[in-house]
Amino acid sequence: MILINDKFLAVLIEPLQTDFMLRAVIGGTLAATICAIAGTWVVIRGMAFLGEALGHGMLPGVALATVFGLPLILGAAVSAAAMSAAIGVLQRRGRMSFDTSIGLLFVAMLSIGVIVVSHSRSFATDATTMLFGDILALKDTDLLILCAGLGIALFIAVKFHRNFTATAFDERIAATLGLRPRLTQVVLVGLVTLAVTASFQAVGTLLVVGLLLAPVVAANRWSTRIHTTMCLAAIFGAVSVVCGLLMSWYFGTAAGATIAGSAILIAGLSAFCRIAANRLRATNLEPRAASELSIPEFERTT
Repeated sequence: MILINDKFLAVLIEPLQTDFMLRAVIGGTLAATICAIAGTWVVIRGMAFLGEALGHGMLPGVALATVFGLPLILGAAVSAAAMSAAIGVLQRRGRMSFDTSIGLLFVAMLSIGVIVVSHSRSFATDATTMLFGDILALKDTDLLILCAGLGIALFIAVKFHRNFTATAFDERIAATLGLRPRLTQVVLVGLVTLAVTASFQAVGTLLVVGLLLAPVVAANRWSTRIHTTMCLAAIFGAVSVVCGLLMSWYFGTAAGATIAGSAILIAGLSAFCRIAANRLRATNLEPRAASELSIPEFERTT
């Protein structure tokens, strides 16, 4: 048993002895925590399409940043922020529904990104990085940016918790309480934009929704409280990052795709374990229920 534990620890420690893997674990954990905060509200409000659209909406900014030699995360942030602002404008002035405005901008931004990528002949490797991320290339400055992003996400989550909660259940009640549901919607979109931008470097534009949703889906099986769900989702997200990086290290797979796949797998395992736990609990309660029912029957017969 000791030998097995030593081998298991060696498997875990060996990749972390390299600087780039250690930065990947730290950066991925920070991104997963930001996604857990935003993803909890995304699941509660049914805004998964927004996360998917913002993930693809970053493509033009990332492509232009690559062309001009700028940091990719800067291009992703500017593009996602522009799309978020455009969604609000279309809703207010274009009198479109939330889903309709997202759908139109999703196609428009994706088209622009593909045009920029196809216009350049040197985008073969860069396009792969855009779509699937490059978490192994994180630098110390990227970690500082992620730390700042996590601080902003925590501030928004605490400051607007009451607004988010009231608006999620009934916007009319939120308006009656003076919680300004329109402003709350804008802030929530900004929070999702922050999460998508932060996790872009880890899993890319194509798989970002996996890190945003899957850990929260896994956490929802074990908690109905918002704060607890966020904490559990952050833990599941961090486990997905570590497992994905280890599998990528030992099996030679793409790190971003493996992290996203690990998050989906953990969500499935969480659902399976919850179902098994419920069945086991029901099985254990049946004998007790039978014995309790037999007492009044015995009393009636006597």
